[in-house]
Amino acid sequence: MSEMRAAGLSRAGTAWVLALAAAGAVAAAPQPTASPDSVETPAAVIARLRLQESPTPVRDRRDWRPPRKIVLLAFDRHTAAERDRLASAVPGAAFVVATDRASAIEEAANADVLIGFNPEICDPAIIDHARELRWILSLAAGVEHCVAIPSVRARHLLVTNMRGVDSAAIAEHAIALALALAHGLDVFAEDTARHRWAPADAARVHLEVLYGKTLLVVGLGGIGTEVARRAHELGMRVIATRERGHEGPDFVSYVGEPEELETLARQADVIVNTAPLTPRTQGMFDARFFAVVKPTALFINVARGASVVTSALTRALEEHRLGGAGLDVVEPEPLPPDDPLWRAPRVLVSPHISGRSDLPGVERWIVAREDLRRYAAGDKMLSVVSLERGY
Repeated sequence: MSEMRAAGLSRAGTAWVLALAAAGAVAAAPQPTASPDSVETPAAVIARLRLQESPTPVRDRRDWRPPRKIVLLAFDRHTAAERDRLASAVPGAAFVVATDRASAIEEAANADVLIGFNPEICDPAIIDHARELRWILSLAAGVEHCVAIPSVRARHLLVTNMRGVDSAAIAEHAIALALALAHGLDVFAEDTARHRWAPADAARVHLEVLYGKTLLVVGLGGIGTEVARRAHELGMRVIATRERGHEGPDFVSYVGEPEELETLARQADVIVNTAPLTPRTQGMFDARFFAVVKPTALFINVARGASVVTSALTRALEEHRLGGAGLDVVEPEPLPPDDPLWRAPRVLVSPHISGRSDLPGVERWIVAREDLRRYAAGDKMLSVVSLERGY
């Protein structure tokens, strides 16, 4: 069965297509995206993604100055057109593209600004060597590796991220995982791989409709809000936790504090983790957490694997104290082939790709260029990361 489970996971195209189609059918909750030929203005993108600007202009920082040198560390994850658009935002600065780690370390030595994806941009060897560095512009949302570098905190470096840019794709992926497990598509994908017509398998699996059920979003930020929106449109009751305050959109019936996690988890039929990884969230889904959830509950993780104690999750599944787990992230990554989690019942694993889609992704570059323009002008920045909170 374990070999067949591996085959089912690797050939689970039917399950994924059906689940993604169902997730995409939540037509009332789309997050429109710019097309490659879009003339959408930065202001329109900022409004649509609900990006926040800093309360004070960046020129008020003691280390601010118009940038003299900018280094792009995206390596092979950018086009010449994207690079040229970024460079055009600050025509007075030298704009350099680092093609590998060695050149990044060398070029960063006298750079004011570093731009790139994780984990390349969060390399301590690069950051610590950048003596003139003032700002790290992450082209991804997660920046836990950057804020964990002691020199980033000691030097009070400005860090911004791409909060909200990939929210639509990740939210749909989370809902797809929940739908696939709720309707037993993981099991039927195994049957498909075995060329097996087995209606009896439906009797062995807890099949359910999500309509009318309760979904708990852990971490009601940009991604969490989009998950909540889609769950609400499926007819689910949505509750959530967030770090600051009880405010939330109308489609979330209750927003609690992190201390209420276990209380809210007891009510939930689906639990979706969208919380950033911080010292507070590391390992928060542990044996104690899985002991209080419903035995039919579905656990979905599209945030960070280290928020989960993998052994505790595995035991909960093996002992049928959890209905299933849909995981885009795991700890460690990649998950070793001999890890017991692979053999646990009712598991769907995708290899940390929930942010990928057929969308052109031009918002990322529009936001990056706009933030570069703002920085050079000394204006208020977008999506500033709190070094204290870690996100």
